[in-house]
Amino acid sequence: MNPEDRPISPQAKTDDRLDQALRPHTLKEVIGQDQVCENLSILIQAAQQRNEPLDHVLFYGPPGLGKTTLAYVLASEMNVNIKVTSGPAVERAGDLAAILTNLRAGDILFIDEIHRLGKAIEEVLYPAMEDYSLDIIIGKGPSARSLRLKLPRFTVIGATTRLALISSPLRARFGAVYRLDYYDIEAMRKIVQRAADLLQVPVEKKGINEIACRARGTPRVALRLLRRARDYAQVRGDGIITLENASESLRLMSVDSLGLDEVDRRVLLTIIEKYNGGPVGLSTIGGSISEEPDTIMDVVEPYLLQLGFLERTAKGRIATRLAYEHLEIPFVQENQPGLFDK
Repeated sequence: MNPEDRPISPQAKTDDRLDQALRPHTLKEVIGQDQVCENLSILIQAAQQRNEPLDHVLFYGPPGLGKTTLAYVLASEMNVNIKVTSGPAVERAGDLAAILTNLRAGDILFIDEIHRLGKAIEEVLYPAMEDYSLDIIIGKGPSARSLRLKLPRFTVIGATTRLALISSPLRARFGAVYRLDYYDIEAMRKIVQRAADLLQVPVEKKGINEIACRARGTPRVALRLLRRARDYAQVRGDGIITLENASESLRLMSVDSLGLDEVDRRVLLTIIEKYNGGPVGLSTIGGSISEEPDTIMDVVEPYLLQLGFLERTAKGRIATRLAYEHLEIPFVQENQPGLFDK
């Protein structure tokens, strides 16, 4: 199953324009991630006082937490243009060279999924980020020569869900590296309320709380759930998102009280029922439920680890007592040798 197809996770193209409209445009409008925002505020003010472009910035963390949004906010705060691309989209060194030579002084180049850049692409990016220059090879064989083009000073903002996959030389060229964590429940309530106001959707406080509690601490998920609750209230209710409407719409999407969806539960049930609670390898889990191991690692695992439902060990993944309790399955300690021997 493609992560794009999950009912409560990444990007549905039909909602992209709405996502853009609901994004904050300034740091003051950003809800949550207080420490990151404070650091970014200092970064922006310092760059403006020196009349310089921003230092290169790297955001990392689970999907849906606002890495792309913060890149747009930085561009807005600095009043500069932002060019957007992604690691998989830059297939050849020439592609990156074309992008870099079209940048103007102060522009921001946002590279999503930067960990998926090829090595040849990274080799072009190193001098561009460090010396603001671009090395081009003209000709082939013995007659080939190198030409160095000067680039205007610009800012690279990278976003990744897999920090460990970024090579050390590339990581070292970012002057500011920030981790985005899951949002607390109060921040999620404010995000849902703000989005409901922008969408002009009437919603009761209990409805807001229900959506916020099941949104996995992830704004992107919260906005998707809010839109689906709005649809349900419009079609089967009186247009107001009440506790009952929100609960029923989430039930139809198989989203439980903690925000786990069908795929999350399948992963946990596979570990518990097929492999006696673990430990079991990621590839084995993926094969058992016909999911890509990368999908499980990037989309499913982070939230289960955050809840304490999974434990990573050298031998594989283990379902914890909390997972058994949430799924209402009797827990037998003998099924998990070594987990509680620490």
